Amino acid sequence: MTSSELIAQSKTRVIAIANQKGGVGKTTTTVNLGAALAELGQRVLLIDLDPQANASTGLGINPRAIEKNMYDVLLGDTPLEDTLEPVADVEGLFVAPSSLDLAGAEIELVPGFNRERRLIDALAPIVGDYDYVFIDCPPSLGLLTINALVAATEVLVPIQCEYYALEGVGQLVRNVELVRKSLNQSLEISTIVLVMYDARTKLAGQVVDEVRNHFGEKVCKIVIPRVVRLSEAPSYGQPITVFDPENRGAQAYRDLANEVLGNELNLDDDNVPSSGGVEIVPAPDDPAPDDPAPDDPAPDDPAPPQPQLGLDEPTAAPIKRPSGLGATMILGGSPEVMPEADSETLEENE
Repeated sequence: MTSSELIAQSKTRVIAIANQKGGVGKTTTTVNLGAALAELGQRVLLIDLDPQANASTGLGINPRAIEKNMYDVLLGDTPLEDTLEPVADVEGLFVAPSSLDLAGAEIELVPGFNRERRLIDALAPIVGDYDYVFIDCPPSLGLLTINALVAATEVLVPIQCEYYALEGVGQLVRNVELVRKSLNQSLEISTIVLVMYDARTKLAGQVVDEVRNHFGEKVCKIVIPRVVRLSEAPSYGQPITVFDPENRGAQAYRDLANEVLGNELNLDDDNVPSSGGVEIVPAPDDPAPDDPAPDDPAPDDPAPPQPQLGLDEPTAAPIKRPSGLGATMILGGSPEVMPEADSETLEENE
């Protein structure tokens, strides 16, 4: 039986967490969703394929202090199970740590035989020991990410609720489709997670609406809010569920874990924005949502031009740029335009 057949026949969900843009919450989602699922009694394996090793250090593992890591698995004869490290304070959560040596693996794998299947061949013998396997991909579409997509049966895409995070999502969708056709017919984008959501900004609500309109039911109902403690937790080598269990970021990832498991959700939760976003209860140091943010114009001042949510820059012809919340965005093909009542024509050289 081949490695692909072993993984396909197992009950384990093997999920690659991918987005070629950096800083959109891939590692944060890998670490905290994995920890939240382990809290709910699931056995979870995190495979750190990012040479930066942030998923490893974020769970208290020092890559320099371990003998075997994912570099040895992909480019040597080391079995995957020999690299696994249990996570302190989170029962049922294990990590296959990364190493800075993986930065050179892209080049070293090029002349190798069966180079796209190194990870799946290493994972297949132990995949049945876990309920979930999360693969933290590097912010690129190189051979490391291809190995992750070949080994996985699903892709989870975190999308930051900001303009730049939307760029490249269409290209990621097309690359996943290419891998599905050529190397892994069972691969699909199953889950879209909206992260770093700030209810005080209109842009965040607009991004939520656009992504939901394009991807439909694949977008999780739970949205992860922008919370400072989520950024602080990795410096202590802990997931947010251990670092600050009562924080709303920890609760958001617990809710997301329940959604991934198919459990019933409380849709009145603050982490479930409706169309255009809802008012999330601010932290004590945050300005109230009703108060104008420091960069917002005064109520009597004319509104500044809104950013265009698009993946392509204008080429020759003038474009219509909405002056309100409308936007143009390309996700996986043709542009979708949300018109406004008042628009002004902007020339190419503007």
